[in-house]
Amino acid sequence: MDHHTRLKSYLIVLIVSLLLLTIFPTITMTQSDEVTTHVVQAGENLFRIALRYGISTNELADANGISDTSRIYAGQVLVIPGVGSPDSGDIIENPLIAGTPTIHIVQPGETLSAIAQSYGLTVEQIMQINEISDPNRIERYQELTVWTTNSVTSVVVEDDALPEEFVSGASSVASVSYTVQAGESLSQIARRYGLSWTTLAQINNILNPDTLYAGQVITIPGIDENGGIIDMGIISPLTPISADIPSPTITVGRQVVVDLSTQMTYAYEDGVLLYSSLVSTGLPATPTVIGDFQVWHRTRSQTMTGPGYSLDNVEFVQYFYQGYGLHGTYWHNNFGQPMSHGCVNMTNPDAEWFYNFGYIGLPVHVQY
Repeated sequence: MDHHTRLKSYLIVLIVSLLLLTIFPTITMTQSDEVTTHVVQAGENLFRIALRYGISTNELADANGISDTSRIYAGQVLVIPGVGSPDSGDIIENPLIAGTPTIHIVQPGETLSAIAQSYGLTVEQIMQINEISDPNRIERYQELTVWTTNSVTSVVVEDDALPEEFVSGASSVASVSYTVQAGESLSQIARRYGLSWTTLAQINNILNPDTLYAGQVITIPGIDENGGIIDMGIISPLTPISADIPSPTITVGRQVVVDLSTQMTYAYEDGVLLYSSLVSTGLPATPTVIGDFQVWHRTRSQTMTGPGYSLDNVEFVQYFYQGYGLHGTYWHNNFGQPMSHGCVNMTNPDAEWFYNFGYIGLPVHVQY
């Protein structure tokens, strides 16, 4: 072997060794740290994808070794930088999780049951939000965090406006029958008993609240000793409050449809409706985004923080556009009316169903 041949062989070995040193650490990192990826869809460009994940086009290009940002193709898998494992449980600052919380100052003689009823919540929800272990041990002028809507806080329900058996502080009451009077609405009756109209609709199997009529007899659910609603066998999955069910825009595979006008969310597979849920979407000043999206990040449970709040153990989270997501909600009970800064609030059981139904890339269609 002459000098030139030996030099050539040496250079080849050196180049291969350098390549191995460069590649192996990358492989090791990929195996030990899960990352979020995005599958490019037809018609998408790098700018649009970067905007969806809240990063710059250059950051996305650098993370994927793309030198020409105009050249990506359908089916290409992109790594999204700065987004951890879907099940990492990291604290995520998300200003879209819920409406601005209200601080309630406990007044002399108030019980947790009375406070819960005035805000349309359950005692258990207030206890979980404020980390209270004993519902009978609250102090005068203690500050409690609650979530509600303006329409709820503006309604003052005095004890003498309630039937005697429903006066705040009562230990436990059974369900009662109520005869609808001329001109009454379901929401008016619900407020009188410290309930949400959607709860009454579910318990009485009322599909359309506008069909309520004078003389109709409805059931008012009982209240337990903690101020919570006694289980009346509420139907599950929820029957849509409106008979107008939207059609899916995709007839092959799975799709979630969020209807803002009815505050309902639907799950379809191959064009067939499998499940529906009453939800709470964005308030008028902070509306839920409208359009077609895909689930890009999922986490079983996480802490969410934002201006004025920090909520532990938010469950079954599926982000479909930037900080907008479907997720479980334990801090309010007002499903059926807008409550959030843009997210789709669900009961935990409903959120769990949609989480099991979902996957990274699940199409989500939001309409009004």
